[in-house]
Amino acid sequence: MSGTSSPEAVKKLLENMQSDLRALSLECKKKFPPVKEAAESGIIKVKTIAARNTEILAALKENSSEVVQPFLMGCGTKEPKITQLCLAAIQRLMSHEVVSETAAGNIINMLWQLMENSLEELKLLQTVLVLLTTNTVVHDEALSKAIVLCFRLHFTKDNITNNTAAATVRQVVTVVFERMVAEDERHRDIIEQPVLVQGNSNRRSVSTLKPCAKDAYMLFQDLCQLVNADAPYWLVGMTEMTRTFGLELLESVLNDFPQVFLQHQEFSFLLKERVCPLVIKLFSPNIKFRQGSSTSSSPAPVEKPYFPICMRLLRVVSVLIKQFYSLLVTECEIFLSLLVKFLDADKPQWLRAVAVESIHRFCVQPQLLRSFCQSYDMKQHSTKVFRDIVNALGSFIQSLFLVPPTGNPATSNQAGNNNLGGSVSAPANSGMVGIGGGVTLLPAFEYRGTWIPILTITVQGSAKATYLEMLDKVEPPTIPEGYAMSVAFHCLLDLVRGITSMIEGELGEVETECQTTTEEGSSPTQSTEQEDLQSTSDQMDKEIVSRAVWEEMVNACWCGLLAALSLLLDASTDEAATENILKAELTMAALCGRLGLVTSRDAFITAICKGSLPPHYALTVLNTTTAATLSSKSYSVQGQSVMMISPSSESHQQVVAVGQPLAVQPQGTVMLTSKNIQCMRTLLNLAHCHGAVLGTSWQLVLATLQHLVWILGLKPSSGGALKPGRAVEGPSTVLTTAVMTDLPVISNILSRLFESSQYLDDVSLHHLINALCSLSLEAMDMAYGNNKEPSLFAVAKLLETGLVNMHRIEILWRPLTGHLLEKVCQHPNSRMREWGAEALTSLIKAGLTFNHDPPLSQNQRLQLLLLNPLKEMSNINHPDIRLKQLECVLQILQSQGDSLGPGWPLVLGVMGAIRNDQGESLIRTAFQCLQLVVTDFLPTMPCTCLQIVVDVAGSFGLHNQELNISLTSIGLLWNISDYFFQRGETIEKELNKEEAAQQKQAEEKGVVLNRPFHPAPPFDCLWLCLYAKLGELCVDPRPAVRKSAGQTLFSTIGAHGTLLQHSTWHTVIWKVLFHLLDRVRESSTTADKEKIESGGGNILIHHSRDTAEKQWAETWVLTLAGVARIFNTRRYLLQPLGDFSRAWDVLLDHIQSAALSKNNEVSLAALKSFQEILQIVSPVRDSDKPETPPVVNVPVPVLIGPISGMSRPFVRTDSIGEKLGRYSSSEPPIVTDELEDLNLWWAAWNTWYRIGSESTKPPITFDKLTFIPSQPFLTALIQIFPALYQHIKTGFNMDDLQKLGVILHSAISVPISSDASPFILPSYTEAVLTSLQEAVLTALDVLQKAICVGPENMQIMYPAIFDQLLAFVEFSCKPPQYGQLETKHIANAKYNQIQLFAPAEWVALNYVPFAERSLEVVVDLYQKTACHKAVVNEKVLQNIIKTLRVPLSLKYSCPSESTWKLAVSSLLRVLSIGLPVARQHASSGKFDSMWPELANTFEDFLFTKSIPPDNLSIQEFQRNENIDVEVVQLISNEILPYANFIPKEFVGQIMTMLNKGSIHSQSSSFTEAEIDIRLREEFSKMCFETLLQFSFSNKVTTPQEGYISRMALSVLLKRSQDVLHRYIEDERLSGKCPLPRQQVTEIIFVLKAVSTLIDSLKKTQPENVDGNTWAQVIALYPTLVECITCSSSEVCSALKEALVPFKDFMQPPASRVQNGES
Repeated sequence: MSGTSSPEAVKKLLENMQSDLRALSLECKKKFPPVKEAAESGIIKVKTIAARNTEILAALKENSSEVVQPFLMGCGTKEPKITQLCLAAIQRLMSHEVVSETAAGNIINMLWQLMENSLEELKLLQTVLVLLTTNTVVHDEALSKAIVLCFRLHFTKDNITNNTAAATVRQVVTVVFERMVAEDERHRDIIEQPVLVQGNSNRRSVSTLKPCAKDAYMLFQDLCQLVNADAPYWLVGMTEMTRTFGLELLESVLNDFPQVFLQHQEFSFLLKERVCPLVIKLFSPNIKFRQGSSTSSSPAPVEKPYFPICMRLLRVVSVLIKQFYSLLVTECEIFLSLLVKFLDADKPQWLRAVAVESIHRFCVQPQLLRSFCQSYDMKQHSTKVFRDIVNALGSFIQSLFLVPPTGNPATSNQAGNNNLGGSVSAPANSGMVGIGGGVTLLPAFEYRGTWIPILTITVQGSAKATYLEMLDKVEPPTIPEGYAMSVAFHCLLDLVRGITSMIEGELGEVETECQTTTEEGSSPTQSTEQEDLQSTSDQMDKEIVSRAVWEEMVNACWCGLLAALSLLLDASTDEAATENILKAELTMAALCGRLGLVTSRDAFITAICKGSLPPHYALTVLNTTTAATLSSKSYSVQGQSVMMISPSSESHQQVVAVGQPLAVQPQGTVMLTSKNIQCMRTLLNLAHCHGAVLGTSWQLVLATLQHLVWILGLKPSSGGALKPGRAVEGPSTVLTTAVMTDLPVISNILSRLFESSQYLDDVSLHHLINALCSLSLEAMDMAYGNNKEPSLFAVAKLLETGLVNMHRIEILWRPLTGHLLEKVCQHPNSRMREWGAEALTSLIKAGLTFNHDPPLSQNQRLQLLLLNPLKEMSNINHPDIRLKQLECVLQILQSQGDSLGPGWPLVLGVMGAIRNDQGESLIRTAFQCLQLVVTDFLPTMPCTCLQIVVDVAGSFGLHNQELNISLTSIGLLWNISDYFFQRGETIEKELNKEEAAQQKQAEEKGVVLNRPFHPAPPFDCLWLCLYAKLGELCVDPRPAVRKSAGQTLFSTIGAHGTLLQHSTWHTVIWKVLFHLLDRVRESSTTADKEKIESGGGNILIHHSRDTAEKQWAETWVLTLAGVARIFNTRRYLLQPLGDFSRAWDVLLDHIQSAALSKNNEVSLAALKSFQEILQIVSPVRDSDKPETPPVVNVPVPVLIGPISGMSRPFVRTDSIGEKLGRYSSSEPPIVTDELEDLNLWWAAWNTWYRIGSESTKPPITFDKLTFIPSQPFLTALIQIFPALYQHIKTGFNMDDLQKLGVILHSAISVPISSDASPFILPSYTEAVLTSLQEAVLTALDVLQKAICVGPENMQIMYPAIFDQLLAFVEFSCKPPQYGQLETKHIANAKYNQIQLFAPAEWVALNYVPFAERSLEVVVDLYQKTACHKAVVNEKVLQNIIKTLRVPLSLKYSCPSESTWKLAVSSLLRVLSIGLPVARQHASSGKFDSMWPELANTFEDFLFTKSIPPDNLSIQEFQRNENIDVEVVQLISNEILPYANFIPKEFVGQIMTMLNKGSIHSQSSSFTEAEIDIRLREEFSKMCFETLLQFSFSNKVTTPQEGYISRMALSVLLKRSQDVLHRYIEDERLSGKCPLPRQQVTEIIFVLKAVSTLIDSLKKTQPENVDGNTWAQVIALYPTLVECITCSSSEVCSALKEALVPFKDFMQPPASRVQNGES
C-alpha cells in the first residue's frame, strides 16, 4: 500500500481537509460569505463520503469537482491569505491524487486567472508542478494551458519568479516526456503496426499517437516553432520567448529522452524536418563571420556570432550527434563539417574554444567516432569527416603556436580557408617568453618563442566542458591563455585512447572467437560440418568488415595525429604532458602494428625515435624510411593540408647527458635532455610490450636504441646485457646524477625487452633478428678501416635474444649464427670480432646445455645444427676468433663431452682445422682439447669418429710450431692404438654394423661406398688410417718427430698388428711401410748437407746430427730397421700373401739403396737390417713341422682388466697365439715351394753383390768430400755372406765365387780415415786382425768348409779360394791400392797431428797380420786339399810358392819381420805336403813349371839382397840362421833324395845354390856385405854337408850330377887353399897388428869347411869319392900346418878342429877300413 492510501494517511487526509475547510470558512466569514458556505457544505460532503464509502480516495476523486469547489472560490477572492490557504489545500488533494480531470481543468483555469493578476506567482508554479507531477489527469488543452502559464511567469519583472518559472518549465517539459515514456512502457506488450507518417504535416501525424505521446509531440513541435521565432500551434497564449531558453529546452529533451525520438517515427520526423534545419539556420552567422575581415565581400553587414546562442547550438548539436547520429547521418555530416570550420584561426577565440570543447565530447566516444568513420570516411562520395576532425585538431594546435593568441588581428592571411600559412611566425613582442626564456615551473608548451601553459581542465576520458556550460553568460568570456590548447591536447589524447582501446577490445574478441571456433572445430560436436562452416564464414565476413573499419579509422587519423603529437612532443616542457604524448604515440604505433598498417606504424615509431635522439641527429634509418619524411613534407590529405613543422632546436629542456655520437667521424659531442631519456623509455616500453607487432620497424627502434646506448656509454657485458661502462673514447661522456641513477634501470629494461622476445611469435622474432642483423651490419660498416671502439649493441642483443629463445632456437639459429659467423666474426675490427665470437660461442654453449624438448640426445638434427657454426668458425682466419672457438670446444667437452654423440665429427673437425700458421697459443689450446678427448672421451664417442680422432691427432703431429705438441700427439696416437687394441671387439662390431648400414644406403642411391683403404674391413681401415698418419709423421721435417713417430709406428704394428685381417697385411706392406720407405729414401737423398749451427735456443747439436742429411739418416735407419723387423717377425703372415717375392724385392732394393747411401750410419744400419731379414727361418715342411712355427713366442692370451659393465675379465681371443693356432691347426700353413724360397735368397745374394761391388768400388777422383765406406760397414757387409751362403750354397758356382772374391778383395783394400784409425787399427806392434779382416777370412772359411762337405763338382772352387787367399798373402809386402788414393802407411800416419778440417788423411790398414793369417789358412787348406784334382790341375802349389817368393826374397825388407819367418815355415809345411804330390804327378808335367819357381824362391831367400837391421842381436841372428838351415835341411831331406823324379835343371840349380852357400866363391875381396855371410857358419856348414852328402850319395842317377858336385868340390878345395895362403901371408906381414875381422872370419870358415869336408868324405861310400878329391884334401894339410903360427885364438881353435880329422890319413887305408871309421 502506498504511503498516501494507507488507512492512517486517508484518516489524516480527511482530518486535514476538514480543518482546511474550517479554516477557509473562518477566513471568509466576514468578507466572502459564499465561500464560507461552500466551505461548510464541503465539510459535510467530505464527512458523508467518508462515512458512506469504503474506498474513500476513489469516492473523493469522483466527487473531486465538488470537493475542490470551495477552494477554487477561495482563490477567486484574490485575497493573499485565503489564496495561499486554498492553494495549499488543493496541493494536498493533488498529492493524494484525488483530483479528477474536470477538477484539474477547473484548477488550471483558476490558476491562469491568478497568473494574469500576477498573484502568488511562486505558489502558482508550485501548484502547477504538483498537479502535473503527481498524476496524469491533465491533458491536451489543459496541459498546454498549464505549460503556457509557466512560460508566461518566466518572463515577469521579478528575477526570482523568472528563475523559478524557468526551472518549472524545465521540469514540466520533462514530466510531459516522462509520461510518454511511462505510457510506452505500459503499452510495450501490445505490438502495434506503426503507421507510416505521410507528408510533413504535423496535424495528420498526431492522430496515430497515444494521449501522452500526443502531448509530448505537440510540446516539442511548438518548442521548435518558438526557437525558430514562429507562432506555436499548441501552446496558445505565449506572449514572449527567448531563443536561448528554447534551445536549452530542446537540448534537455533531446538529451534526456533520446529513445522517444528513436522509437517513434513521428518524433524522428520532427528531428529531421524541424530541429536540424533550425540548427543549420541558426549557425549561419558563425559560419559567415571571419574575424579580422574588415571589409565584407557582400553588401549586407555580416551578423556577428552571438555567444549564448552559438554555445547552446553547439550543445544541441552535440546531443544530436551523440544521440541521433543513426537517424541524422546526412545532417550530422553538415554539423561536423561546421564544427571543424569553427576551429579555423580566423574565428573568434571563444568560438574556437567552445568548438574544441564540443569536439572533445565526441573524442571521448570512440563508438561514435567509429560510426563517423563508417558513415562518411568509408563512403565513396562522402566528406572524410573523421579525418577532417583529426586534421582540424592538428591544424588548430599548430595555429595556436603560429598565430599570436591575442584576440586582435595580427596578420591578414587569407590565402584560403584551409591554409594555415606556415610562414606566419609569432611576433617578437609575444609576451609569452617574457618569463626570461628560462625553464618555467608551470607545465607548458613552448615552440619558437610561443609559450602556451598547459591547464588542468578535465579528468582523462571525460569531456567536462567549461564554456559550453556558461549558460548564464551573454557576452563571450575571455578565454584564459592555453585553455584551447589544453582542450585540444586532451581531445587528441582521448581520441587516441578511445580508438585504440575500442579497436583493441574488438580485436581481442575476434581473436578469442577465432580460437574458440578452432577449438570447437577440433572437438567433436553434434552440429553438422555445414553449420560449422557457416558460422565460421559468417565470422570471417564480420571480421573482414570490422577490420576494414579499423583500418580506415587508423588511416584517416594517423597523419593528423602524428603531426599534432610530434609538434606537441617537441614543444612540451612538462614531463607529464610529454608522458601523455608519448603514450599516445606508443598506443597508436602498437595499434597500427596490430592492424598491419606498416607506414603509419613506422611513422609513429619514427616520431618516438626522433624524440629520443638529440635534435638534428644524423641517423640514416630515420631519414630514409618512407614514413619518416614527416619533418619536411606537408601531408595533403584529401584537400586538407597538414603542414609539418620541423622541430625547434632551442629546447628549454634540462640537459642530462653529453656523449659522443655514433658516427664514423664523430664531430664533437651531443647532448641528451631528460625528454630524450623519457622518449627512450617509451621506445623501450613500446618494444617491450608490442614487440610482436613491430615487424620491420624493429630496425628503427633498435637503431635508435643503439645510438642512445652509445651516447650514454652503455657497454655490453657477458650474456649480452648492457652495463654502464666508461666510454673507451675518453672523457667525452658526461652524465648527470639523474641519469646515472636511471642508467641501471634503462639497462635493465633493455635486457627485459630482449628477454620478452621469448613471447613473440616466430614471424615477429624473425623481424627482430633481421633488424638486429642489419643494425649490426651498419655498425660494422662504421667500424671498417679504423680501430675505434665499435658499437656492439646489435651483437650483444642478438646474443641476448638467442639465449632467451633457446626453446625454439631452431627457427632463428641459421639467421642468427649466419650473421655472426659471416659478418661479425670476420670483421677487421678486433673488438667487434671478439664480441661476435663471444656471442656465437655463448649461444652454442647455451644451446647445448639448454634443456630442450625432446632432449638433444634424441634430436640429433638439432644438435648438429647447434654445433655447425662452431665448425664454420674454422673458416675464419683471425686467431682471436679461433681461440674463442677452441675455448668453447674445451668448455663443451668439459660440460657436454659425454653426450655429444653425432656432434663429435664437428667438434673434432674444429680441432683438426687448426693450421700450422695459426700461432702457438691456438695450436696449444686446440691440442688441449684433443688431449682431453683422447684421455676421457674415446669410449663415449661413436666408433665412426675414431678415424677422425686419428686424423686430428696426426695433424697436430705435423704442426711445426711447437715440438712438444707434435711429440705429445704421437704419444696420443699410441694411446689411441692401445684403446683400439683393448676395445677391439666392441669397435669392430659397431663399425661393421655402421658399414652395413652405409652399404645399404649406398646401394639404394646407386653410388659406390667410398672410404680410404676400401676393401679392407672397417676396423682394419681404422688401423690403416692410424698407420698412415704415423707414416706421414715419419717424414716430418723435424728429426725428433720423425724419430718418435717411427718408433710408435713400428711399435704399434708390432704390438697390435695381430688384430688385422690377413689380407690387410698386404695394404700395410705396400701402402704404409713401402710408401714410407720411399718417402724417407727420397727425403734422405735430397737432404741438405749444410751444417746446422745450433738447434734454436741454446741447444747444442751433436756433430753426428749437425746437418739435415745426418738427421734424415737417423730416420732412414729407424724406418728401414722397423720394416725389416716386421718382415722378420711377421714372415709367417706375409709369406702366404700372393706377392711376397715382389715385396721382398722392394725391401731388398731399399736395403741396397740405403747401404749404398753415402752415409756411414745409414749404410751400416741397412746392412744390419739385411742381416736381420736373412736370419729368417724358412717355412717348414709338414713332415718336419714343429708344433708352432719357429721364431715366434706364443704369448698367453692377454687379460685385460674388467671392462665396465662386465663382471668377468675379457680374454683376448685374437691374440697372436690364436692367430698362429689358425695357421698350425685348422689349416696347414701355405708352404711356398722351395724354388720360390730359393729365389728369395738369390735375390738377396744379388742385392748383396750389388751393395758389395758398388760400395767398395774405388771412386775415380778424390777430394775431401769423397765418400769411402767405413770399416764397420764393410765388416757387416762381409759378415752377411756366411748367413746368406747357407741358403744359396746349392746353386753357388764359380761365377759367384769370382764375384765374391772381387768384393772381398775390394773390401779389404779400403783404407780408413786417419781420425778413425786409432779406434780401428791395432797399434803397430800388436799383430791383431781387424774385424773386417776376420770377417773376410770367415767368409772364405765358410766357403771352403762347404766345399769340403759338398759334392764333387764343388771342389773345382778350391783353386779360386787359394787364389783369393794368396792375393791376401801378398798384402803383407805390398798393401793393396784403393783406386788412385794416396794412403799413408801406418808407420808414418801421425795420430796426434791430424788437424780438423784438413782433408782427411787415409791410412792403409796394417795388412801384415791379415796376410799372415791368410797364409796360415792357405797352409791349412793345402794340407787338406793338396791331392785334389782341381788343386793339382790348377797349379795351386806353384802359386803358393810364387806368392811366398815375394816375402821370402824381401826377407829383412819385409814390413814385418814375422812375415818372412811365417812364409818360410809355411813354405816348409806346404812343400812337405806338396812335394810328394808333385813327384807323384811328375810324369803328367802338371808341376813342370813349379820347379824353376821353387828354385828361384830358395835362391832369393837364402841369398837375400836385404841387409839385416843394425840392431839385430846375436841370438836373433842365430835364430834366423837356424831358419836358413831348416830350408837346407828340407832340400837335403825332401828334394835331393828324389833327384831322379825331379827335373835335372832344378837339381843343378839346387847344387849350385848349395855350393854358393857352403863357400862364398863369388867374392874374393872382403866387403861389408859378406860379414853376415861369414857369420852364417852353421848355414855354410849345412850347405856344405848337404852338398857333400849329395855329391857322394850313391843314388846319383847320372854321372853328370856327380860331375857337377865333384867340380864344385874341387873348386871349393882350391878356394880353401887360396884363402889359407893369403891368410898366412897377411899374418906374417901384419906382425903384431891383428888382421881385419872379415879376414879372420873367412879363415875360420875355411877351416870349418875343411873339417866338414873330411867328415863327409868319411861318411861317403868309398866308391863314390873321386881319387882326385882325396889328393886335393891331403894337399891342404901342409898349408894348415903353416897356419899354426897365427895369433888369433878363434883361428887356432878352428885350426885345431880342422887338423884333428887328418889323423885318419896318417896311415894308408886298408881295403877293409870303411869310410874312415875305425
